[in-house]
Amino acid sequence: MWKKIKQLIFIILVLNVVFIIWGRFFNPPITLTQIGGLFEYGKLHRDYISYDEMGSNVKKAVIASEDQKFFDHDGFDYTAIEKAMKYNEKGKKIRGGSTISQQTAKNIFLWQGRSWVRKGLEAVYTFIIEKVWSKDIILERYLNSIEMGQGVFGVEAAAQYYFGKSSKDLSASDAAWIAAVLPNPKKYDPKNPSPYLRKKHNWIMRQMRNVSLK
Repeated sequence: MWKKIKQLIFIILVLNVVFIIWGRFFNPPITLTQIGGLFEYGKLHRDYISYDEMGSNVKKAVIASEDQKFFDHDGFDYTAIEKAMKYNEKGKKIRGGSTISQQTAKNIFLWQGRSWVRKGLEAVYTFIIEKVWSKDIILERYLNSIEMGQGVFGVEAAAQYYFGKSSKDLSASDAAWIAAVLPNPKKYDPKNPSPYLRKKHNWIMRQMRNVSLK
């Protein structure tokens, strides 16, 4: 019995290594989150594109919104994590401190949720992809797989869905609207923005001026 368990663990480890290396060159065929969206909404809008095809505005908008230290950290923003922990100790709403690298690890390899098991695995995958993939690859995988609406995944599908244009043609304002729905794309809609979403859009527009794509 123990021998079979060790063999199973070994197979799982090998498959994970292969998947991580494979992911350095290709976008995932499908993710657990995308499967969940397909079952929930009966549709799956996505269109994987290359890093260069995405255009600069949407990259800057998402970095400004989600992780302004993306190009400088090693996968973890310890200051943001500490702030989130202090906030969660006294706040009613849960605030996350995840970086784009951590979100990429979750979206590509894992499932949604807040369990300690999932967070532990997320940390392991984050550490590995930061070593094996480049920052551009991590950002490309993230922007292609992130949920950006009900059954809408990735910046290209979001650009077409919300604005009827390619992501490379998004204006700074368009891109900020798309980024503003994160991290709750099922709740917020750029087509019908709430006062909160308008405020966040304006904040992202200001923050984009400080974002440099390295």
